[in-house]
Amino acid sequence: MTVSNRTASILFAALFLSATLSAQRTPAPPRSLPDGPGRDIVQRVCGSTCHGAELVIGKGNTRDGRGATVNSMVSRGAKANETELTEIVDYLAKNLPPRTGAAGAGGSGFLGAGADDAHIVDNFAADRGRKVYISECVTCHGSTARGGDGPPAQKGPDLVRSLMVLKDRYGSMIGAFLKAGHPTQSGKPSASLSGAEVIDLAHFLHLKVTDTLRSGPYNKPINVLTGNAKAGEEYFKGEGGCVKCHSVTGDLAGVGAKYAPEALQQKFIFPTTFAPSRGGKRIPPKEIVLTVTPASGPAVTGTLVHLYDFDVSVRDRDGEYHSWKRTAALKVVKSNPYEAHIQLLDRYSDKNIHDIVAYLETVK
Repeated sequence: MTVSNRTASILFAALFLSATLSAQRTPAPPRSLPDGPGRDIVQRVCGSTCHGAELVIGKGNTRDGRGATVNSMVSRGAKANETELTEIVDYLAKNLPPRTGAAGAGGSGFLGAGADDAHIVDNFAADRGRKVYISECVTCHGSTARGGDGPPAQKGPDLVRSLMVLKDRYGSMIGAFLKAGHPTQSGKPSASLSGAEVIDLAHFLHLKVTDTLRSGPYNKPINVLTGNAKAGEEYFKGEGGCVKCHSVTGDLAGVGAKYAPEALQQKFIFPTTFAPSRGGKRIPPKEIVLTVTPASGPAVTGTLVHLYDFDVSVRDRDGEYHSWKRTAALKVVKSNPYEAHIQLLDRYSDKNIHDIVAYLETVK
């Protein structure tokens, strides 16, 4: 993981699990297609049309889900006869089934850390989970799981932004939470939900998370000017600590005229992104600086190129590239101009964010 992506990584850092859970993990998916009847057909049909066959690795799914995907691929130009299509579905369903872990039982059924740990949404399971959600959760958490809008006693939190949901893998976190007891709108004990219902519910909630991504159905900017400008000013000057680094008469003078509200929100939550100004100009982020001191030799200061677990590299002011293997004797000091923004990611509430946008938008 590179430090240049740290802002985004903060939101998902909890996905990486301790090695002590390794005994409870289900095996990570294979790195190549497993041997078996139909493998050659999958490689030929999938690998010769739009993508390599390796794209399906790790994306476990049910037989129905595989059938729907294959039908979709045919509509996009995949060439195969009926017999071959049946063999493809049979092969994928048998060799790359859904990855469910021990989630439904509320255990620690996590998969391996990293990219292979992604929760792959089964749309058929998500549809079943939607019915569970409607019968038990929708009153408090809203139709899109973004939080209820009823009376205070029924205003459940935004589940799309829930760290528990983001950490969850196939109901592993959600199942444990429900088994501990949680109110439901039907009145039945949450612990009475079956393992299958919990997994289906997890698929539905993860689907709601992916709906909000850039590729999701809600990718068009919405009105973000829903906050209270006065409350935003108070947070800016008080609890948020923004005035320690910024001034609306200095570096932020006219910021409300420079950025549209959506870009303004993106800019202060994810300051390393290239949020476009109203004139279309993209202002690059400030650079992260590292000072690297080896066991022998002088310290080198330069802008970050990458910082991994095993090596680090910088480019100095003269443009020269330097790289080291990371050891206990190698000292690395990082100066990140956005560290305060990163720390705020775990403290912001939705209200704080919308209040700040409303306030900064008034700074013309």
